[in-house]
Amino acid sequence: MRRIEAAVLRAADGPYTVEPLDLADPGPGEVVVRIAGAGFCHTDQMGRAPGDAVTKPVILGHEGAGVVEATGPGVTGIAEGDAVVLSFDSCGSCRNCRDARPGNCARMVELNMAAVALDGVPRVTDGEGRPVHNRWFGQSSFATHALATVRNVVPVDRDLPLELLGPLGCGMQTGAGSVFFSLGVRAGDSLAIFGAGAVGLAAVMAARVAGAATIIAVDLNAERLDLARELGATHTLNGSDIEPDGLAAKIRELTGDGAQYSFDTTAVPEIVAAAVACLRTTGVCGLVGVGAREYRLDPTLLLMGRTVKGIIEGDAVPQTFIPRLVELWRQGRFPYDRLIATYPLDQIGRAEADALAGKVVKPVLLPGAREER
Repeated sequence: MRRIEAAVLRAADGPYTVEPLDLADPGPGEVVVRIAGAGFCHTDQMGRAPGDAVTKPVILGHEGAGVVEATGPGVTGIAEGDAVVLSFDSCGSCRNCRDARPGNCARMVELNMAAVALDGVPRVTDGEGRPVHNRWFGQSSFATHALATVRNVVPVDRDLPLELLGPLGCGMQTGAGSVFFSLGVRAGDSLAIFGAGAVGLAAVMAARVAGAATIIAVDLNAERLDLARELGATHTLNGSDIEPDGLAAKIRELTGDGAQYSFDTTAVPEIVAAAVACLRTTGVCGLVGVGAREYRLDPTLLLMGRTVKGIIEGDAVPQTFIPRLVELWRQGRFPYDRLIATYPLDQIGRAEADALAGKVVKPVLLPGAREER
């Protein structure tokens, strides 16, 4: 048992409270990671969904990075002192995992989104001995320490800025992996990206690496569109000035016969419809946005040969893809650190508010820091 500190969400509509907690020692196949930094992702807002779909009280956070402090029985390939990035969890034994598609793991929901240990045994308790759930995406990294598994830790070099690596485990992986793997963007292709948040801007950077000839970024925030230009977008469109139907027409105009690929991060039904309508007849639209209950699409667009596909975690294998992203960053070709603003863990409320207001692209929480008073 070790004493940790974590940002706990006790009610969907309540504030985060930073509390001292007790974390159990790692069990078979588990590791304890001392967190250097954890990205705040839009997906963490699922903890605030009405109806408590995520069991409370809970520690959220699923973009952690840090140093392994302890390993449980049977752990191999990971040792104390290793620097690691934490990503999503997967079973490793279902057909999709065996086919190198861990994002489509048959147990994806229960391993990542329930935030409850599979055996039901609490691993974190508060000062009164009550359980606090800590299995959010197999890590719950809004804390000084996280309990993860050998399936969702990725070793990296110790000379890297660990406090900035966490976003590689989800947002950056999702945006870049979608471009490289899910869509398969190649040199000379055209891609329209809807939403210039962390995932969308990761897609912009990846599309430039892939050699796409036309990279169109669409957003409502002029500053983010300026950043998209700096990161590789060849064109930007402000959705505040153009209706969704007009967006599709403008993208078809910019690309000649429509984009070969489109990528939606917004989950806004009218924008998704535009993302499909802007495609050429053989085009593919990838969807990663979460929140909409239904989409209304013109079936004739699909009958003419267009494809719409859902994407989880960029169809990436974290153990091989995260080191690749690190190398691209070292080369200056994937400058994702330009998206980051850091906050002490005890300022998680401000980080959340700034993210929702669009003031920052990617907040990263630093558990070892404190706000100066």
